[in-house]
Amino acid sequence: MQPFDSLLLGGELPVRRLGYGTAQLTGPGYWGPRGAARDAVAVLRRAVERGVTLIDTADNYGPDVAEELVAEALHPYPEAVVVATKGGVVRTGPDAWHVDGRPEALRAMCEASLRRLRRLRRERIDLYQLHRLDPAVPLTEQLGALAELRTEGKIRHIGLDTVTADQLTAALEVTEVVSVQNRYHLLDRAGEPLLRLCEARGIAFLPWFPLGNGELTGHPVCAETAARHGAAPGQIALAWLLHHSPVLCPTPGTGTLGHLEENLDAAGVRLTAADLARLDALAAPAHRG
Repeated sequence: MQPFDSLLLGGELPVRRLGYGTAQLTGPGYWGPRGAARDAVAVLRRAVERGVTLIDTADNYGPDVAEELVAEALHPYPEAVVVATKGGVVRTGPDAWHVDGRPEALRAMCEASLRRLRRLRRERIDLYQLHRLDPAVPLTEQLGALAELRTEGKIRHIGLDTVTADQLTAALEVTEVVSVQNRYHLLDRAGEPLLRLCEARGIAFLPWFPLGNGELTGHPVCAETAARHGAAPGQIALAWLLHHSPVLCPTPGTGTLGHLEENLDAAGVRLTAADLARLDALAAPAHRG
């Protein structure tokens, strides 16, 4: 990876912009680990060996399983690695998800995540993200609970997941927010207004489904561009994100070492102006930057 791929999270934590997400270690339809724990541990360790410094996870991946795998794989905790996790969504079955933004619930979820990750010998979570805003709880109460946890030293920074630009603006009036996660990729740029706000405020944007849930790995324009660069189509989609905005931090997930290596090699793909113009044109006009 090159300096091209780095930013300061919250203005102080240097991370490489191409990170690793742990959702694929469990998967939305899986209750428990998706495969053998040793394979997941091997992927996590290899990601860090390759220079990844941002690991994104959540308490409901598994549930609990992904955080436990991160703790097992990364012990002893490499000093440069930033672990981001999430709370605010409770999972009670393979496809049963419930938003819960009550302050007491958020505190309990955060403290449970901290216990699972504490074997990494850190006393606080680097980045704690509100997985969804709870429409039944005032925003000030949800963010206030996270701000209290930050004051207590249990979390270092606060992030949000799946918000609009207006919601982020409202959140910033309550407390500092250093990152957002929203659906965003080469073909889906509905989050462009949010991205521009993040750029203006120096907020990291972690796009989920950066490969379009697999759609982009077979896209003909990505394939044609990849052929010119001796790359894979998915690498072009990830490289486009890195070129498109300096605050975009894709964290593609995978459970296999081969796919991990392919994803991380995308950081070395340098797209030309002609490549970017063709890829930019793939979005609907209303969603172009």
